[in-house]
Amino acid sequence: MTDTSNISAHAPPRQRPQLRSWTFRVVDSFNVPPNMRRVVLTADDIDEFAYKPGQAIVLMVPLSEGETGRRDYTIRSMDRSAKTISIDFLLHGDTPAPIWALQAKTGDLIEAKGPRGGTVLRTDADWHLLTGDETCIPAIAHILETMPARTKAFVFIEVANKSGEIALETEADAAICWVHRNGAPAGPSELMNGVIQGFPLPSGKGHAYLIGETSNVRRQRHALIARGFTRDQISSEGYWRPGRIGGHDHVED
Repeated sequence: MTDTSNISAHAPPRQRPQLRSWTFRVVDSFNVPPNMRRVVLTADDIDEFAYKPGQAIVLMVPLSEGETGRRDYTIRSMDRSAKTISIDFLLHGDTPAPIWALQAKTGDLIEAKGPRGGTVLRTDADWHLLTGDETCIPAIAHILETMPARTKAFVFIEVANKSGEIALETEADAAICWVHRNGAPAGPSELMNGVIQGFPLPSGKGHAYLIGETSNVRRQRHALIARGFTRDQISSEGYWRPGRIGGHDHVED
């Protein structure tokens, strides 16, 4: 009999998928509410760009010391007639990606890889639950915009206060709730977890899309599993963690 006791201990680390490389050129950049900078990009081979709403590209953002850093940013939209994609950057301090977005000028080049990410609409679900914070507004907005008409959706977005709310366009049958921190800082908390625990689960098969601060996403995932969700009914990604610049977490535990 083969001894399998140490197989998991010696399992190879998770490998990053092989992503296509792109050279994007800045077409335009401007501010959008509530606190975002939108950069519009094109590429010579943009006609070959294929993605699903909710996916991201990995930008090679210039760093102060002359190197580059990998930064995952959700694709906000694509205009195939104009041959452009748009990326929204949350303006949240003196960090490399927002700085680059604020300084981006027409004609500037940036390397990227992708698209990537599994937080995309599951068409076999009877209803959809989406949660996130300010960093997730571009992803949630794009998913809602492209949902088929009359799709049943329940959306909870955490923001500082009412000033963080924006109009979200959708043809889906979507109930949208803005969850205010009311003076509490962004970051690990029980706020959205409490919302998830109190959410009345509709009948039928649901699918949850949980994105935002990693520990909050993990709390929500555990809460839904405790309420009967199977793991394949949950798409969960950690967009950020306090004190970390860049990085992206696949929340699967």
